[in-house]
Amino acid sequence: MWVVYILLCQDGSLYTGITNNLQKRFNEHKKGKGGRYTRSHPPLRIVYQEKIITHPEALKREAEIKSWSKKEKLNLCK
Repeated sequence: MWVVYILLCQDGSLYTGITNNLQKRFNEHKKGKGGRYTRSHPPLRIVYQEKIITHPEALKREAEIKSWSKKEKLNLCK
């Protein structure tokens, strides 16, 4: 099982990613060991998560969400 997730960062920005272990990945981001973006934009919390069966489907969904505006991402998080 894969998870597409969105993190709210300290500066108000959003980070979108995928993982097969959300809590572990979030902790890596908080320690500065996650993606390059979250090293300079530390995450505050997980604001969205969506379970997806296969890795290719998760990658496709991640790319779709990343193409959206911040407003669209925030609407998804509601």
